[in-house]
Amino acid sequence: MKKIKASELELKETVVSISRVTKVVKGGRRFSFSAIVVVGNEKGVVGHGLGKANEVTNAIIKGTDDAKKNLVNIPILKNTVPHQVTGKYGGGFVLIKPAAPGTGVIAGGAMRSVFENAGIKDVLAKSKGSSNPHNVIKATFSGLLKLRDPLAVSKQRGVSLNKIFNG
Repeated sequence: MKKIKASELELKETVVSISRVTKVVKGGRRFSFSAIVVVGNEKGVVGHGLGKANEVTNAIIKGTDDAKKNLVNIPILKNTVPHQVTGKYGGGFVLIKPAAPGTGVIAGGAMRSVFENAGIKDVLAKSKGSSNPHNVIKATFSGLLKLRDPLAVSKQRGVSLNKIFNG
């Protein structure tokens, strides 16, 4: 798989969640922040990252840098996913289905930002199990990485595209 360079793309970033973390020390409580960020070019390239810092802005910057290091290419067919797929990570379980043109993104909060940044405009998605944004995003990426476009399937099977679509 070819490495994707973030510097060559125009990436849009979305902050999925920011959480305040408390560490109890001898002198009292220490607060820090963690931010989950999703970046994408809305043309099939998307990535996610986690940033932790003592200030919110620094956590978001670190999360964006981490997301740019984890970019992946997603096959998109007519503004939707090529086929139905499931993804699992930890307690998070997601179901992703292709949708008819004009349906829109029907998905929960964390999954919605992944689809919008990837450039998927019509999709039906359901999050089952954990609602933790970490697990939901990683399960969504797990499902999206299983997707294969018809051209890849025809090359792998050694048959024509016509035979794949028409049996």
